[in-house]
Amino acid sequence: MTDPTAREEMLARIRAALGARPPAATAVPRDYQRVGSLGRGSAEVLDLLADRLEDYRATVVRVAGPDGVPAAVGALLAEVGSVVAPEGVPDAWLGAITADVRRDEPALTHAELDAVPAVLTGCRVAVAETGTVVLDGSAGQGRRALTLVPDRHVVVVLADQVVHAVPDAVAVLAAHPERPLTWISGPSATSDIELVRVEGVHGPRDLRVVIVGRTSS
Repeated sequence: MTDPTAREEMLARIRAALGARPPAATAVPRDYQRVGSLGRGSAEVLDLLADRLEDYRATVVRVAGPDGVPAAVGALLAEVGSVVAPEGVPDAWLGAITADVRRDEPALTHAELDAVPAVLTGCRVAVAETGTVVLDGSAGQGRRALTLVPDRHVVVVLADQVVHAVPDAVAVLAAHPERPLTWISGPSATSDIELVRVEGVHGPRDLRVVIVGRTSS
């Protein structure tokens, strides 16, 4: 057994070498932002989303209501030969498309997807403050590969899907935590090589967003 006296002497030397004890740690403040200040689907929040998306070099088209979606989508896809639309995309959105519309049922192979120049989807929620559109794979959004392989992604965002801040979006997405999420902030881009921006490396090079709702002006 260790001699108690020797043990205390050893610990005393260690304490002396370490010096005075640091002050006890204080509680870490956790006053995180829990909710955005702009109302969901408000004119202000839609304007902010459009501004952020354009800053990220996305193409943004504003329409006043659902009746304007078909013409907007048709114009954004006017020059493509084909487009893939997942199950759940409203038939009305496809009404003005002149391209060949393909469905992902049965699932298209990656080679087949690579041959399709564009994809049309909806979204689950959009974050105005960060200019981010979030897909969770539910109806009208499809599997992740659909929005990562084609070169152009046209996404329709409804007014009531637009929230102000990330915590607002997380609260929406928490209803289905099991779903795979794709967070999109502008066209896919990287500056990994010599700080030169290259688009289309990890996903669509061309992001086009139709925002359905009023403006503040």
